[in-house]
Amino acid sequence: MAGILINGHPTQQLSVLDRGFQYGDGVFETLRIAQGQPQHWPRHMARLVSGCERLGITPPDLALLRTEAEQLCGESGDSECGVLKITVTRGSGGRGYGARGVGEPTRVLAVFPVPEFPASHATQGIRLRLCTMRLGDNPALAGIKHLNRLEQVLARAEWDDPAIAEGLLMDNHNNIIEGTMSNLFCVQAPAGAPPILLTPSLSRCGVRGVTRERILALARQLDIPCRETELQLTDLQQATEVFVCNSLIGIWPVRQFEQHDYAPGPLTRRLRAALEQDSGVGA
Repeated sequence: MAGILINGHPTQQLSVLDRGFQYGDGVFETLRIAQGQPQHWPRHMARLVSGCERLGITPPDLALLRTEAEQLCGESGDSECGVLKITVTRGSGGRGYGARGVGEPTRVLAVFPVPEFPASHATQGIRLRLCTMRLGDNPALAGIKHLNRLEQVLARAEWDDPAIAEGLLMDNHNNIIEGTMSNLFCVQAPAGAPPILLTPSLSRCGVRGVTRERILALARQLDIPCRETELQLTDLQQATEVFVCNSLIGIWPVRQFEQHDYAPGPLTRRLRAALEQDSGVGA
């Protein structure tokens, strides 16, 4: 690990009374570092601020946060070799859920190595499994990247087969929502109509990933029909292409989901190429 800053100080010591540790009371962002710079900074900061405001946490000073981020990211060198994680909690306080008397929000910035994934994940596709864990409905928290990730932790614990790269999560209404660490898209080709790009609606649960939002924006720029909608397993069975995405992996096509086989298709390849060109380095 190249470094950690907690409230601007190089330390790994955090109070046990911090509400991020006690209750998962906060939000976080994970950004890829390229050439010593965090990618897609404005999009990540917009989501960070929105998450803080939804939770009633005072957002950090973004200019200060950028200065601290560049300090840490610069230590990772000139190549694509780092991941920046930014965490903001409500701060430290006494016992109990009430936030009265809590001090200033805590900000933690940490740089990690880029996870090592097989190159074939991006080119040939991955195996995707269905998790038994279900995501609970909570519109008040839907979309934001809050610190309570127990549902994802339990879902990821369901398998240890390295041949399976990701698990798919549903809600309690049998709607497909997202992967344990990714958002999901599928392509359907209705008879007599152009292919349409579909992604699950996240109005009741799930995380509105930055890469998900970039893909939706790119699809509109490329005149690719796209829609956020409720999706169920039958919709995946009828899909011609399926892929998952996040800020670290970009796009991974799905080649197998349960008993269904897919191949990286033209629309997936087109979006992947557009996403790679939209690097956002230093933005």
